[in-house]
Amino acid sequence: MDARQFLGLEPSHNPYRWHLPVTPGLSTGGGFLFGGCGLGAAIAALEGTTERPLVWATAQYLSYAQPPAVVDIDVHVAVSGRQSSQARAVGHVADREIFTVNAALGSRPLDIDATYVTPLDVPAPEDCDPRPLRIPGEESIMSRLELRLASARAWEDLKGSPAVGGRSALWARIPDLLEPSAATLAILGDYVPFGIGQALGAFAGGNSLDNTLRVRRIVPTEWILLDIQVDGIASGFGHGTVHLFAQDGTLMASASQSTIVRFWEPERPGTRAQEEHS
Repeated sequence: MDARQFLGLEPSHNPYRWHLPVTPGLSTGGGFLFGGCGLGAAIAALEGTTERPLVWATAQYLSYAQPPAVVDIDVHVAVSGRQSSQARAVGHVADREIFTVNAALGSRPLDIDATYVTPLDVPAPEDCDPRPLRIPGEESIMSRLELRLASARAWEDLKGSPAVGGRSALWARIPDLLEPSAATLAILGDYVPFGIGQALGAFAGGNSLDNTLRVRRIVPTEWILLDIQVDGIASGFGHGTVHLFAQDGTLMASASQSTIVRFWEPERPGTRAQEEHS
């Protein structure tokens, strides 16, 4: 199964329009399209239309889409040069815009392969405890991922134990996907909200305002290390970065986000507004 099949992304007769059926398996526990899945679908559509690999993409999330809606994704190629394209994808349900994604795609021959960030020193995936679903049996995007606590607190140990320096890490994989892709990394890069809960040592997370993915080099790997750094929280918003490493230590991509910080109850899906938390 590739990323398009995982997402259920469907081409239309128009090479510039794609369709994304919103299902519970692409949604959050709160019942709306997971931001990483929206960005992943837009990336797959952009790559499919331009026939070029992603360099970077940034999504602005404007509204929610809930099952059984269908998000139409319209691709606009603003500039197409010899080696790169500048394009955008707009996802909408009828006349309601859900997200806008701006992107650059392409590749250039350059004999430089360097990395200047290093991952946290963590145990191998098989030596880390699994992270179970918060609500056992729920059908959501989380039920389609496999996560292991590389440097992070379990549910029962989270409250009152903030992560040192706001940094945490998970091993992640999508069992249905055999090979990583830019769309796969977009789904797994949407983990700053997780990092916020770890940084605060609280049942907290957030709703994404945006998500940016910058692809360095994609290599075959079963597990992907999500090295999450929360940079800061103020005025009800949180900001952070996720570096995505292959098992061999290759930096594949970085993702960054700003979120609305929200708190939630352990026994309930979704989140509630920060000002309601006491």
